[in-house]
Amino acid sequence: MGKTVKISGPLIIAEGMADSKMFDVVRVSDKGLIGEIIELRGDKASIQVYEETSGLGPDEEVVSTGEPLSAELAPGLISGIFDGIQRPLTTLYFKYGARISRGVSVNNLDREKKWRFVPAVKKGDNVSEGDVLGTVQETELIEHRILVPNGMSGSVLSIEQGDFTIEDTVAVLQTANGKRPVCMLRKWPVRRGRPYKEKLSPVNPMITGQRVVDTLFPIARGGVAAVPGPFGSGKTVVQHQLAKWADADIIVYIGCGERGNEMTDVLNEFPALKDPKTGEPIMKRTVLIANTSDMPVAAREASIYTGITIAEYFRDMGYNVAIMADSTSRWAEALREMSGRLEEMPGDEGYPAYLSSRLAEFYERAGIVKILGKGDKTGSVTAIGAVSPPGGDLSEPVSQATLRIVKVFWGLSASLAYKRHFPAIDWLISYSLYVDRMKDWYDENVGADFYRYRQFVATVLQEEAALDEIVRLVGVDALSSRDRLTMETAKIIREDYLHQNAFDDVDTYTSMKKQFLMLKLIYEFYSRASEAVENFADMNAILACPCKDKIGRAKYITEDNLSEFDEILKTMATELKALSQGGDDNV
Repeated sequence: MGKTVKISGPLIIAEGMADSKMFDVVRVSDKGLIGEIIELRGDKASIQVYEETSGLGPDEEVVSTGEPLSAELAPGLISGIFDGIQRPLTTLYFKYGARISRGVSVNNLDREKKWRFVPAVKKGDNVSEGDVLGTVQETELIEHRILVPNGMSGSVLSIEQGDFTIEDTVAVLQTANGKRPVCMLRKWPVRRGRPYKEKLSPVNPMITGQRVVDTLFPIARGGVAAVPGPFGSGKTVVQHQLAKWADADIIVYIGCGERGNEMTDVLNEFPALKDPKTGEPIMKRTVLIANTSDMPVAAREASIYTGITIAEYFRDMGYNVAIMADSTSRWAEALREMSGRLEEMPGDEGYPAYLSSRLAEFYERAGIVKILGKGDKTGSVTAIGAVSPPGGDLSEPVSQATLRIVKVFWGLSASLAYKRHFPAIDWLISYSLYVDRMKDWYDENVGADFYRYRQFVATVLQEEAALDEIVRLVGVDALSSRDRLTMETAKIIREDYLHQNAFDDVDTYTSMKKQFLMLKLIYEFYSRASEAVENFADMNAILACPCKDKIGRAKYITEDNLSEFDEILKTMATELKALSQGGDDNV
């Protein structure tokens, strides 16, 4: 037991802590405030406290639990809303009201609710860590698989079907160390990654239904992406769209230090969202971690570790998990504040020198892996972190440190957002380093020409950016017919393909097949219009061609009426061929 000697906001210095270890959880004062040891010097420990420390004085008791900060993992996680250290906010609200009282003690997961456990093995079977002992249907969408605990193996002495709480014994194993009872509840230190057999190279895309993402800047399943952008550029809406439409089995959304009204919107909107694949509420495959900017800063630092640990837990069951961290800039601000109170030597703009390594620790826990247990089953965690650079300045330390780690960069543009172009992902600064390794997947599953169409779109947009300077100086009439066609095609790509309405029932999601057909329309228009230009067709007639309007409306063709694209292609071919022949006659 130690005593406090210094209190500086969320940082407390306690002496008499020689028997403690780094990252041990402690209880401070008679109020029982939760804290975590982040530095040890002799018998003095620096403790970050996850609750408000006002009113504390010197000589307060500090008691170490001897255990690191851990997440509770068991049925009851899905649909849950937790704070940064996994306290259930819904339970706290009904028990203590709208404001969380200091020192409250509540179980992270419900200890009284009974779950229907169905065995997946039988008495006498040999099992090892990671094998599935049984299943619990946690929600209509998610089957919760109860695994053999890490480090345990042996034969099954007893296992039975029935209704159990998460602390009840569901099986008994005969191990090398004797009989071991197994319950559904697991605990895992949040700062330590969960084990797996082998990490694999991400080669398959995570389809999001967002055209600018899937076509130009795809993210691989098990990959990492950053979404930096200034205030009002649509970071949160982009993450909502990804959470709703990405082909991930489970979503973990971390609101890390965001404004209270934004988190209120998330907490109100997510339960109301419908899963488009099943019609069920999307919360039935979602875990929400809410840590607003007015909550204690230390809990903000812990929230992303709590979230990634929960994501890894479901990954180990063989699920594909997407984790959204909004935003890592607020998390980095918490690091900076705690570093300053520890009187550490500051790095760039006051951030600690270890900012990059801490960010890497988080993002490197994403990936696609061979999970423990029998067979070669895989699971994945795909991490998407929003970055909120002050004033949209991407040269600031958090953005730069993030860019050195992630392989997908969706740079949001304030100018696009002001033009009401959403998603406001700037195609001139964004990139994806997964594209080349996913070419085989696109060729096999989408179409052999998809990759060529993608290259065509990127090239036209680059050419438009170069021609735009000339247009501003001397006007569009000074351009050649070929360049005018390039500018018009780029406009079609921008307004009719990359622009996507998140609130339109049809346009909110576009399958890869429909994306392929839309790209084919634009490519064929450019190719046939180029032939007409070479045959001296009137450029104004090409630009006034009725088929252009049909290309613009193609985004509203429903997924079950994709045959309409063939009709548009035939009409386009007829109209542009007539213009081309008319050009020949003029000659």
